[in-house]
Amino acid sequence: MHLIADSGSTKTDWRLVDTNTGYSLAIQTDGFNPYYQDAQQIAATLQTQLLPHLKQAIVKTVFYYGTGCTGPSVNYIIADALQAVLPGLQLVEVNSDMLGAARAAMGQQAGIVCILGTGANACCYDGTTISRGIQSLGFWLGDEGSGGYLGKTLVRDFFQERLPAELQAAFQKQYALDRATLLENAYQKPFPNRYFASFTPFLFAHLTHPYVVKLVTDAFALFLTTYVCRFPEADQWPVHFVGSIAYYFSDSLQQAVEQTGLTMGHIIKAPVDELVDFHKNG
Repeated sequence: MHLIADSGSTKTDWRLVDTNTGYSLAIQTDGFNPYYQDAQQIAATLQTQLLPHLKQAIVKTVFYYGTGCTGPSVNYIIADALQAVLPGLQLVEVNSDMLGAARAAMGQQAGIVCILGTGANACCYDGTTISRGIQSLGFWLGDEGSGGYLGKTLVRDFFQERLPAELQAAFQKQYALDRATLLENAYQKPFPNRYFASFTPFLFAHLTHPYVVKLVTDAFALFLTTYVCRFPEADQWPVHFVGSIAYYFSDSLQQAVEQTGLTMGHIIKAPVDELVDFHKNG
């Protein structure tokens, strides 16, 4: 049995694949980030959220793609957690979510791939490896165009009373959010990116409102001009997108891509099934 995982900051999509029959079981757990969690914490979550779904399955190989998995100095945290709960493992490959997105969107073709989910990132992929990337600065200093960024912008405009009156009233009615709760979640509790991304359903519910169209399109355009347009390959290669924010706000994303003169590629909501195919064919 193989386990294939695509992990963002909010959730991890797993596929348990029978290598003999090709049967695939879908499982979902919390997301993981080795910059914020140690192996013991991750293993505890895997024990309660993943293992019950595996039942008697004997897993020999794990292909894990995750946010924060930037190299050996942190990837071992994920590997240690997996080996702690799956002691019979023979192979654990831990790679970045960027490589997973690239393999899912392009297989062995060259192109540019962007992740727009809870967080945001971009890279150039030559068909085998990531040939060029960006210096991602995370939620507080970067992540333009991400769910965290969109939610943070929305909440800031609400508290500064810069929302149109009808949206101000609708937001207040839906969330009844006070300043103390906001600041606690922003500065004291873990995963502020998840917290702010949780407000994006409000934007989606008001998708056609001019304020929302401008907020989302401007955020995507800022992401593209800040990161993607700086790639020398941007003039020749298509730009693919992976993640729930890209998927649900695809019209605004298409508009931003056209505004910046780029070529739109595929939009994939979640790459895990494409990764199953990649490893099946690889």
